[in-house]
Amino acid sequence: MLISRVGLLHLLVVYLVWSSTYLAFKIGLLNGFEPFWMGATRFIPAALLLLLYARWRGRQVQPRRAIVGKLALSGTMLWLGGTGLILVATQYVPSGYVALMIATTPIWAAIVEGFLDRKQPSGLLVLGLLIGLLGILALNVPKLSTAAPTNLLAFALLLISPIMWASGTIYTQRSIASVEPVVVSGYQQLFGGLGFLLISIVLGEPWHTPTLLGWASNLYLIVFGSLIAYTSYILAVRLLPLSLVTTYAYVNPVIALLLGWVFLREPLGVWTWIGAALVLVGVGLVFRSRMKPAVQPVL
Repeated sequence: MLISRVGLLHLLVVYLVWSSTYLAFKIGLLNGFEPFWMGATRFIPAALLLLLYARWRGRQVQPRRAIVGKLALSGTMLWLGGTGLILVATQYVPSGYVALMIATTPIWAAIVEGFLDRKQPSGLLVLGLLIGLLGILALNVPKLSTAAPTNLLAFALLLISPIMWASGTIYTQRSIASVEPVVVSGYQQLFGGLGFLLISIVLGEPWHTPTLLGWASNLYLIVFGSLIAYTSYILAVRLLPLSLVTTYAYVNPVIALLLGWVFLREPLGVWTWIGAALVLVGVGLVFRSRMKPAVQPVL
């Protein structure tokens, strides 16, 4: 079977950019951004750019009234509940650890879909779920052993975040399938960004403290994370076999782990490698049992 070189190029973009978003989160937070202000200044501009692009391409960008509530709910679940919790947790733990915890998203998606469809899970799926959950425990052995409040908070948030993302994705697939994908993404990011802004105001986060490096990391997330990588993913799905495209779920956390180690000197202990191996094996078994697209945040 002939593999599209253009498709491989787009897949390489997904590999590198989605892996690097965790590092960009950490750099932004280390350079003056508060988590919800960072989310607001990323997602609102990205949403407006996506909607302007859709309008320029002649797409219908004004959703029906019946769809608006669904876009708001799904956008809140995906971006505020998914990425927002990642940003809060990233203040306290290494970016590579965050990436590995979020790599469990396909596992939670399988659990949510199984609950909604009330179908008996296959033995392979159950095995994948159990191995993935063991990986989560292994990743958290060093952190939970210290019982530091920030470690416990990060652990809890990074359990909830992929569940929120998986649930929001499944809700989108089942309730908003008729709307142009770029338009859906634009409105979801807009509602999510407005949620970030509202919480930032309520919490009284300072808006004037980010450094130039902090703003640069957020600009990178807007242009590469929200716009370019999303487009590359859609094109890769169209040009390549799905089994090849879904390998990003294995590659991204490994690259994110290495980027955190190289640029931020984040430690890589034995439990990190054991947890990483178990999580990736679990995700692989879940994919094999379902043979569907992976559910992953557009980070």
